[in-house]
Amino acid sequence: MIKVERVSVEDAYRKVQAKEALLVCGYNDEEKFTTIQLGGAISFGEFEARLPHLSKDQEIIFY
Repeated sequence: MIKVERVSVEDAYRKVQAKEALLVCGYNDEEKFTTIQLGGAISFGEFEARLPHLSKDQEIIFY
């Protein structure tokens, strides 16, 4: 079973900056992503393209 947990804004920022986690916008709409994009985030489309190459241990933070 997949473990899902909440992460604080501070922890998310630290992990993304340290390249320990991917920050992914959960919207599949590129226009919406452009509107609400956070620094260091990737779009859902980019996430889907990277998915086959990600380690099973890769931490992913969705917003």
